[in-house]
Amino acid sequence: MPRLVLGLGNPGSQYRQTRHNVGFRVVEEFARRQGLSFEDEPARDECGSRVVSQGELTLALPQTFMNRSGYAARCLVEVHGFAPEEILVVYDEVALPLGRLRLRRGGSPAGHRGIESILQQLRTDQIPRLRLGVGRGERPLENEGEIDPQPLVNLADFVLAPFAVDERETVAAMILRAADACAAWAADGADSAMARFNN
Repeated sequence: MPRLVLGLGNPGSQYRQTRHNVGFRVVEEFARRQGLSFEDEPARDECGSRVVSQGELTLALPQTFMNRSGYAARCLVEVHGFAPEEILVVYDEVALPLGRLRLRRGGSPAGHRGIESILQQLRTDQIPRLRLGVGRGERPLENEGEIDPQPLVNLADFVLAPFAVDERETVAAMILRAADACAAWAADGADSAMARFNN
C-alpha cells in the first residue's frame, strides 16, 4: 500500500528547534533511517513541499506555514493519489505531556491549527496522526504526577519557543521513538503501531 508520512512545522532555520517543528524532526529522522535526506532535495516539489520517496513510501515536509498545511496536503493527495488511510500526519501536541506519543486513526483537530487545516482541505477527519507530546508549560502541583491545568505562558508563544535545556534529552528520546512508530505504521498498519506505541 502506498504511504505518505507528513511532518508538520514551519519553514525557516529560526523555527527548527521550536516545539512546533518537532514533527519535521521526526520525519527527518525517519528519512535518515531509510537512507534518504531532505538535504539532498533542497527544492520544493510542485506541491510546495520538500519530498523524498523510496518505493511506495513518500515522506514530505510542507513548506507552507503550519496553519496552511492543508494546502500542501491536498496537493500531495491530488498529485500522488493517496487515500486518507494512507497518510500519517506527525505533529506537536500541547495536550500531551512532554515525551508522550499518541497514534490515532482520526478524530477532531483538538485546536491544532495545522491538523485543522489538513482536515478542512481533505474534507475528512479520518486521517491517521501521530501526536508528539510537548506539554503546555505547566506548573507542577504538590501531589506528584499532577500538573496545574493553567499554562504558565501564552500557548502560541510557547509552541514557537525552543525546548528548554532540561527538556532536550526527553525530546531526543521521543523523536527516536516516534520514528519507530512511523516505521511500524508504514510497515504493519495503524492497529499494530497503536498497540505498540500508545502506552
